[in-house]
Amino acid sequence: MKFMVAIFLLLASGIAFAQSPSPTTVREINQLFVALENSKCEFNRNGAWYNAQKATEHLRRKYDYLFKKGLVTSTESFIELAAAKSSMSDKPYLVRCGNAQPIPSKSWFTGKLKELRARPAGANNSFKPTPLRGAA
Repeated sequence: MKFMVAIFLLLASGIAFAQSPSPTTVREINQLFVALENSKCEFNRNGAWYNAQKATEHLRRKYDYLFKKGLVTSTESFIELAAAKSSMSDKPYLVRCGNAQPIPSKSWFTGKLKELRARPAGANNSFKPTPLRGAA
């Protein structure tokens, strides 16, 4: 019995001390939110199109939930778990910028992340997004 209690406490403490994302990850995710919100692109979620502001609000709520659960460990895990598809329907999210064909949001966010990381170290943190055309 004591063994079972010890295992339970060990597992519970692991959940309580879930790893938080690094400051770099938090900064990158926030920059992706800025990129989406400033993009003027549209975001398709479960068959309905939303403006970039509404999409950002939705993804921030998903991020907050996943963050509290300790599930966001990298920017890539944020993209995979929050920004790529609906957690309810499992349908992929789409992004449409201007007259371009919609692309999977995973491709859009991955492309934006590559742009962020390609900037020289110490570059100004203000991210000026450019609409990503076509799949990455």
